[in-house]
Amino acid sequence: MRVLVAMSGGVDSSVAAALLVERLGREQVVGATLKLWGGSSDSGCCSVADVEDARRVADQLGVDHHVFNFSTEFEQRVIDPYVRGHAEGRTPNPCIECNRHLKFDRLLGRARDLGFDAVATGHHARCAVTPEGRFRLLRGTDPAKDQSYVLAMLGQQELARTVFPVGELTKDLVREEARRLGLRTAAKPDSQDVCFIRSDEGRAGFLGARLPLHPGRLVDHRTGADLGVVDAVELVTVGQRRGMGHGDDGRRRFVTAVDVPTRRVWVGSPEAAHAGEVVLHTVTWVDGDPLAALDDQGAGTGVAAVAQCSAHGRPVAGTVHRVAGGVSVSFSSPQRRIAPGQTVALYDPARPDEVLGSGVAA
Repeated sequence: MRVLVAMSGGVDSSVAAALLVERLGREQVVGATLKLWGGSSDSGCCSVADVEDARRVADQLGVDHHVFNFSTEFEQRVIDPYVRGHAEGRTPNPCIECNRHLKFDRLLGRARDLGFDAVATGHHARCAVTPEGRFRLLRGTDPAKDQSYVLAMLGQQELARTVFPVGELTKDLVREEARRLGLRTAAKPDSQDVCFIRSDEGRAGFLGARLPLHPGRLVDHRTGADLGVVDAVELVTVGQRRGMGHGDDGRRRFVTAVDVPTRRVWVGSPEAAHAGEVVLHTVTWVDGDPLAALDDQGAGTGVAAVAQCSAHGRPVAGTVHRVAGGVSVSFSSPQRRIAPGQTVALYDPARPDEVLGSGVAA
């Protein structure tokens, strides 16, 4: 089995490569680092230092290492939609779209063309196979580092050719393994930020260089009263509380809606910032649509699921229903409004570690 390992320059992908070398032999393992962002970067997994760390770890392991330039696709599939989304009042998740279009589409295709049987990544997630040969996507063993949320768009075709070597390990064990092997990335901090946004410019600087930013008005969600100004409506996201001030009762205000064309940001109480359901489009399922059987029966009761609305959000029970253009998820208790463009991952309530699928909030 020949495996192409996506090496970001971090400790997780370094250990993933090392574990595969131990299991398969170095002649079966090749490292690959993706050149995605053509601009400057000081964080994430796109800096020059990260590429160099990946190359040197590959040298240390005695495996070949390649750099694949996917910058054009990254611009088209991640950067452009990110900028366009903010211009339209949405808040896209670029890391998920990078996984969807680059790591588990473009890279898988390149690996196939080069004769590899599988691609490995350093994600904290697991893949299991049923007796019938169907693939299951599961949470990583370490609940604090689980990354199944950002992989919830994967289906059978991708999982059949993907392995997650560190998914069974806690983060502490990953670092312990890296120290045992003497890898240069053993103590390297985890990347936290969007890789293409520099810390000295922030989101405002990045977007401000790519689209016009317009001041807007804050409007009371309940009364419609004018409450003041916001510097740039394109930088505001649903659910945001920072910079929104306080209501007459002294409680913090939250963003309930963003209307870029009219330059209005609607704000309200914590209760107003909650909703009982969310509609999802771009819905994908790991192993078939669980609503299909209900469709055939003409039933409208929906399917039980557990929803996770952010990378480290608290899972909440809900029911999934078919609606025009996608599905709706009704929560068992109101949740903070989910910004349009954000992903909701759905898990099996009977097996809480198992991903059912995901969709993007409308």
